[in-house]
Amino acid sequence: MNEKIPAKQCAVQLVGPDQLILNKSKEVFRPGPHQVLAQVEVVGLCFSDLKLLKQFTGHVRKGPVVAGVDPGILAEIPSYVPEGAPTVPGHETVVRIVAVGPGVEKHKPGERYLVQTDYRWVRTATSNAAFGYNFEGALQEYVLMDERVITAPDGESMLIPAPEDRAASAIALSEPWACVEDAYVSKERTTLKAGGQMLILAEAEVPPGRMGNLLHRYGTPAKITWVSKMTPPADLGTPVTVAKRIDDLTDAAYDDVLYFGSSVRTVEGLFPKIAANGLLNIVLNGGRFGRPVTTMVGRVHYGGIRIIGTTGSNPAEAMKYVPKTGEIRHGDRINVVGAGGPMGMMHVIRNVCQGVEGVSVFAGDVDDNRLAALTRIAGPLAEKNRVEYQTYNAQSQQTPADFTYTVLMAPVPELVAAAVQNSALRGIINIFAGIPATVSGAIDLDAYVEKRLYFIGTSGSTLDDMKRMLEKVESGRLDTNVSVAAISGFEGAVEGIRAVENRSIPGKIMVYPACRSLGLIRLEELAQKLPDVAARLQDGLWTLEAEKQLLAGHTENKR
Repeated sequence: MNEKIPAKQCAVQLVGPDQLILNKSKEVFRPGPHQVLAQVEVVGLCFSDLKLLKQFTGHVRKGPVVAGVDPGILAEIPSYVPEGAPTVPGHETVVRIVAVGPGVEKHKPGERYLVQTDYRWVRTATSNAAFGYNFEGALQEYVLMDERVITAPDGESMLIPAPEDRAASAIALSEPWACVEDAYVSKERTTLKAGGQMLILAEAEVPPGRMGNLLHRYGTPAKITWVSKMTPPADLGTPVTVAKRIDDLTDAAYDDVLYFGSSVRTVEGLFPKIAANGLLNIVLNGGRFGRPVTTMVGRVHYGGIRIIGTTGSNPAEAMKYVPKTGEIRHGDRINVVGAGGPMGMMHVIRNVCQGVEGVSVFAGDVDDNRLAALTRIAGPLAEKNRVEYQTYNAQSQQTPADFTYTVLMAPVPELVAAAVQNSALRGIINIFAGIPATVSGAIDLDAYVEKRLYFIGTSGSTLDDMKRMLEKVESGRLDTNVSVAAISGFEGAVEGIRAVENRSIPGKIMVYPACRSLGLIRLEELAQKLPDVAARLQDGLWTLEAEKQLLAGHTENKR
C-alpha cells in the first residue's frame, strides 16, 4: 500500500433522509482482492444527489442487490452500502487509481478514468445498483471499487480511460451531458414485445378483425390474458388465459396492456400491472374519461413505461405514432421547463446546437437571473446556428403553448399535466426529471389521446453515451465546462448540495477534494476571492488553465 495514502479522509456522507454530514475522519479502505482504490480529482453536484438525499432508503438504487453479483462478493466490499447504511453521494467524477489489490486485471496505479455510474446488470428490486447510491460515490478523497462489480458481463469496465490534457471538470461533466444525450437517442419500442405477456381488458366492444390486424402488423406475444364479460376474439392466434378481475393479476407482469373502454377507475387499476418498459394502449372506442386520470408518471422515467392511445376502436392506429427515438424533429417547437438550472442549460444548448432544421427553443424558468445567465451562453450559440431562441418567466409571463416537444426539468407531476395542455398535435413530452417511481399525477388522458401525445423518460446513461460525450470533449467539439457556475472544496460541498436544492446557482457546482477547506465560490466571485484563478477564466467561463491554477495554488498538504 502506498505510504502516502492516509488512513483517514474527508467525505460528505448521507446518513439518513435529508441528513448530510461532513466527516473529516472517514476511513480510507484498503483494496482487497479484485479491488481498486482511486483518488477523486473532481466531482460535480447533481440534482440526482438531491433525489437520494430526500428519499434515502426509498430510492430505487439504494436497495440491496438482488441479482448480478454473488452475495459473498458483496460481503467483501466495504463500500457496498445498501438500505439504511450511510453512503457517499456523487457520481459525476474523474478518478485516478492509486492502489490495487490482488487479482486486479484491468486497472493499474496512475491511470485516469471517467466513471460510468450505472451497473445495469446488477439489479435491485426495482432498478439497478449504482455508484454514489448503494455503492459509495465520489464526494470523498478516495473511493474503493471492485472489478467484479464495475465490469459488465461483456467484459467492459465502467471506468472509461480519460485523457491527461483535458480539465477534470470537463471530463466529469461528460456524465450529465451523456444523461441528456440518452434522453434523446434512447430507442423506443415500436412493436409489441415478441414473446412477451399481453393483457387485454375489454369494457367496450372489440370490433372483429382489430386484434388480428394488430398482432399481424406488430408482433405476437407468448401469451394473452383476457379480462372481459365478452368472449375473446377468435383471431388472437396465441394461447389465451381468461381472468375475471384485474385485482387478481400479478403486478408489473405485462409487457403490453390493451384497454378497450373509458372508465377512469379501470385504467387507474391497470397501471400497476404494466411491466418495466411496458406499453399501455388505450382504445377509447369513441368514449371519454371525462376527468383527469391518476397516472403513474413516475414510472415513465424510472420504469420506462409508455402510454399511447386512440379515440377510435383500432389499437393498431395508436402504434403508428410511437416515435423511433426521443430525438427532436424538423420544425419542432421545443419548450425546456426549468431551463435556468444546470441540466436545463444542457438541454437548451444541446438542442440549439443539434443541427436539426427549423426548430425553435423556448427556455422557461421562474428566475430572471438564471435566465439571463443562460442567455449569455445560449444566445450566441442560437444566433450562430440560426435557431430561434426565446426565454420566458413562468411566474410573471404567460407560458407559450402549442409545443411539439417539451422537456421537464423538475420532478413535479403538475408540470406533466400542464405540458399535456400546452402541447400541440403529436407532441413529445420528455419527463427528464426523475419523478419517484411511486408518484402519480392527475393527467387529462382525453387530451393526451386526442392529441396523440407521447410521454418519454430515461434514467441515467449508457456506457456508449458516455464514450460519445467524452470523444466530443477530447476532440474539442463540445466544451462541457460552459456548464460550470461554481467551485468548492469539502467545506462548501454541503452548502453546494443545498444550493442545488434551492436552485440558487444557475449551473454546475464542481467540488475539488484536494482543496479541502475551500468554501463554495461562484465564478463571478473569483476575482475577489481567488484573483489568480479568475485571471485564467475565458469570457467568464471555467477553463483547464483555471483548474490548474486552483490546484497549484490552493491544494492543501496531504495528511
